[in-house]
Amino acid sequence: MQPVDFILHDRLAADSVALGDGRLSSVRLMNDRRYSWLILVPRRAGLREIHELAAADRSLLVEEIALAGQALQATTGAAKINVGALGNLVPQLHVHVVARSPGDPAWPGPVWGHSRPELYAAADLATECVRLQLALAALLVPA
Repeated sequence: MQPVDFILHDRLAADSVALGDGRLSSVRLMNDRRYSWLILVPRRAGLREIHELAAADRSLLVEEIALAGQALQATTGAAKINVGALGNLVPQLHVHVVARSPGDPAWPGPVWGHSRPELYAAADLATECVRLQLALAALLVPA
């Protein structure tokens, strides 16, 4: 359930697909089939920076990041889980959690700005969403 005053930034809505909600964050899949890439968006209005969250929400965000990372690690066997809260293009507070491994297109550099996304085909996107929703069971709250 989204708080009444929470509005997802248009770019995040366009670039990603909703997987569900954690206790704090909307959990989204970046629509780029080359990477297992989650975006966590705290459902609080007007936030730009992590330090703007209340202390309890900061703790909850760190826990959600850890659960997202664990799920990606378990499902992909990634060599590294990258976590970043850049906000240079999208000012709304959001955190990227990306599974990385040697051989991915951007390895060992950052995924941000590397190249244009390669979108999932519709059937593949649906399959990936279900796969990740199952893996994220410890993070997602039932609807």
